[in-house]
Amino acid sequence: MVFSMYKILKKQKIGENIYEMQIDAPHIVKYAEPGNFIILRKDENGERIPFTIADFDKTTITIIFNVVGKTTADLAKLKKGNMLKDAVGPLGNPAEVNEFGSVCLIAGGTGCAASYIIAKALKKKGNRITNIIGAKTKNHLIWEDKFKQISNTMIICTDDGSKGMKGPVTEALEKLIRNKYFNRVITIGPPAMMKEVARLTYQRSKTVAHLSPIMIDGIGICGGCRIKVAGKTKFVCIDGPEFDAHDIDFDVLQNRNTRFREEEKSSHHKYHSSCIKKAAKRMKAQETRKTQKAAKTKVIKKDAKKKKPTAKTRKTR
Repeated sequence: MVFSMYKILKKQKIGENIYEMQIDAPHIVKYAEPGNFIILRKDENGERIPFTIADFDKTTITIIFNVVGKTTADLAKLKKGNMLKDAVGPLGNPAEVNEFGSVCLIAGGTGCAASYIIAKALKKKGNRITNIIGAKTKNHLIWEDKFKQISNTMIICTDDGSKGMKGPVTEALEKLIRNKYFNRVITIGPPAMMKEVARLTYQRSKTVAHLSPIMIDGIGICGGCRIKVAGKTKFVCIDGPEFDAHDIDFDVLQNRNTRFREEEKSSHHKYHSSCIKKAAKRMKAQETRKTQKAAKTKVIKKDAKKKKPTAKTRKTR
């Protein structure tokens, strides 16, 4: 459902270039389920951009985003009380949430946002939850405390070893499944990571992946999110975002996701450079005003000193 103007109730930085935003959206919450996503626009001329619903309550939804381009940089500038032009959702099919038994969720980067809400729902169903979350550094980890509350077992991985195990989440999974069986494995994150999870769990555990490819309209018309699953063309927005990980052609997904990488970098660079130039111009203008004010004050004081009568002048008068 689409409704104009959504109020931002909370916005905070929760990691390096990572932001959490809570939006007043009762019409979306009414139909939202774990695994759904939304597409929003910042303003009338804004880009349509999809976000996983990371959490929701009776009237609000929460999204998490990483600043990677102009649109996300613009969103990061917004504050509590600002309004978003519009949002459409909930979109996509909800995640399969049943009593499976032992479930392992592996997520990397902002993929942890989607992983959390699914893990929480699975925990309520009585499943034993193992969460493996990863990031580049400890400063890129998100919602660590929230994950602890819903985990029977929790493993943290960082590429640089600044927190938890050093290395990718797939190494932690590989060690874990040597001696432990999972009724279901769920993976969310970069395509290369999910591809490796699918390889490790092949003929071991039922494994599903939640995908987030390039997307424009979110209702199956543009074809931007098409992928290959078991040799057939599927659209993530209407057929997913959850698919059997062992049937996904991750190479096709990865190639499509990187099609506009250079344009994205170029846009971010131009926007970032423009912001730096504007900031430098503002600082220069401020310094100029300060200098002019100081010079004017100096002249006023000098003139006042000249006009002030001396003791000899007062005696003569």
